Amino acid sequence: MLSRAVRIFGAFDPENPALTLTEISRRACLPLATTGRMVDELVRHGLLQRDARRYVRIGVRMWELAQRASPTLDLREAAMPFMEDAQAVVGHSTQLGVLDGEEVLFVERLSAPGAVVNITKIAGRLPLHASSAGLVLLAHAPAELQDRILTRPLPAMTPDTITDPAMLRATLAEVRQRGCAFCPGHIHPDATGIAVPVRGAGDRVVAALGFVVPNDEQAWWRTGLLQATARGIGRRLGAGAATVTRPSP
Repeated sequence: MLSRAVRIFGAFDPENPALTLTEISRRACLPLATTGRMVDELVRHGLLQRDARRYVRIGVRMWELAQRASPTLDLREAAMPFMEDAQAVVGHSTQLGVLDGEEVLFVERLSAPGAVVNITKIAGRLPLHASSAGLVLLAHAPAELQDRILTRPLPAMTPDTITDPAMLRATLAEVRQRGCAFCPGHIHPDATGIAVPVRGAGDRVVAALGFVVPNDEQAWWRTGLLQATARGIGRRLGAGAATVTRPSP
């Protein structure tokens, strides 16, 4: 029963927050009748809800419970004041990602009117090899995870996405050395992703703090602000951030 409920909740994602019963059944790989019974039960408990069109959404009760137990709550509370200050300066997008499985999960995101295109969303995910935040997290991840990613196909999101395992391995080494991932055009041709590690207790990397800014000659110079912001968050969490070295031309 519990595993089926988990599959039903897993059917929703940031791009599909409202689904029909048939869509939930297909996405959860469950019989339609079973899906209908379980959705009715979850709606009665407030964990799901139906809108006026009979579409099903995650319920407010589920959001409430998730907020109480979220393992990222302390991280977000520590980071938000610093992120807001940085966002007021950078004027595009500031985001915070954590390692979850084999992807980067974005737990916070700030943006501004007229900001350069940014496909990330709160509770959205991106491949580790393709995004600046993902590269930071992968660079500091256990060797076993790095090996799994390096031995699998690396799908391209743009022509600039890293798809060669040897290049990815070298890039991870550079990220560790420089303390920064700099990814012009890796997710979208018009955007540059920049990310640095956020360190917690014991100097352990607990998150990646990033900017998404225009893909232009000014992109690199925003790294200093990002580094200072990560250091502030790190101090709040009991640690500091690494030094950033500018990449070679």
